[in-house]
Amino acid sequence: MSENGEIPIHTAPANQPKRRHTARARYYAHRVRESLTTRISKFVCSIFLVLLLVLGVVFFIVWLSVRPHRPRFHISTFSFPTLVQDNGFENAQVSFNVTIRNPNQDIGIYYYSMNSSLYYQEKRIGGEPLPLPSATLPYYQEPQSTMWISAQLGVPTSLVITDERWAALMADKANGKVWFRLELTSVIRFKVSTWEGKHHKMHASCQVVVGQDGMILPVSRDTRCPLYFS
Repeated sequence: MSENGEIPIHTAPANQPKRRHTARARYYAHRVRESLTTRISKFVCSIFLVLLLVLGVVFFIVWLSVRPHRPRFHISTFSFPTLVQDNGFENAQVSFNVTIRNPNQDIGIYYYSMNSSLYYQEKRIGGEPLPLPSATLPYYQEPQSTMWISAQLGVPTSLVITDERWAALMADKANGKVWFRLELTSVIRFKVSTWEGKHHKMHASCQVVVGQDGMILPVSRDTRCPLYFS
């Protein structure tokens, strides 16, 4: 309070409202710049992600088109005709035909060898090298084509039947079914246009069941054989 008893009155500077208006304008301008920068960053990131997605889809489609598919093995015929004879093990013979399909549209397959092994109760009883359609190796299988492999195994060179195994075969025949496993082993290489892949050792394991007459049963005929590489 002043000496004369009056209450002092303080007034704000004349330019104070102008300063507040300037600070507020700067604040909003800063927010606008931040918002614009954020939007631009999000837009650039969105474009980058879309391009990355498109490139990924294109790469996946190209990979699917050049990825080789495994050949498909099927047992078309299999017979053990001497199974109907009580002493058939002395002149036992096994005949079979295998179809091999190359399902690839633009990829060929080179075959360097083909070998067979016949198993009964998971014990090898025979086998031999199999002839390919051409004597010139490697044999080249065209895309979307099928080849046939035929073989005949016989005692005593390519088939070994002991008295004990023959007795087991007769016991299974009496029950109506005899199971075998035919394994085909091959060394292959895929060919894509002018590019040739590395060598692979391929195994086809075919389960075959024959009836009392020694002929393949429908459950095994033309059944696709599982494949694996080693």
